[in-house]
Amino acid sequence: MVPKLQLRAAMVVAFIAVTAWSNARAEEIPLVTGQHWTKASAEEKKAYLIGIANVLQVESAYHSDNPPSDAHSVVPRMGRGLKGQTIDSARETLDRWYAGHPDRIGRPVIETIWFELVVPGLQKNK
Repeated sequence: MVPKLQLRAAMVVAFIAVTAWSNARAEEIPLVTGQHWTKASAEEKKAYLIGIANVLQVESAYHSDNPPSDAHSVVPRMGRGLKGQTIDSARETLDRWYAGHPDRIGRPVIETIWFELVVPGLQKNK
C-alpha cells in the first residue's frame, strides 16, 4: 500500500512540476512527426523514446496490483509488442522506416512506433 501511495505522490509532484514549468497549452505542443524525427539528433531521438518508455513504466508500476485489460489501456499491448526492443533498436527501426517512406514524412512518430514496432511485436510475442 505504501509504495502505491508514494508512486501517486511522485506522480502528482511530477505533474505539478511539469505544469508549473510549462506555459504551453496542449494545442501548442506539437505532435512529433517524421519531419521532426529526421531532423533530430541521435540524442534527441533517444530522449523521445526514453520519455515514452518512462510513461509506460510509470503506468505499469501504478497498475502493478491490478493491470488494466487491453480494452482499457494500450500499455499492456505496447509492453508485449515492444518486448525485446531496445532504445537503439527502436531508433534504428524508425530511422529506416522514415528513410524508406519519404512520402510519409508527416506521419506521427507514435503512430509509426505502433504500426511498425508494436503490432509486428505482438504477432511475434504471442
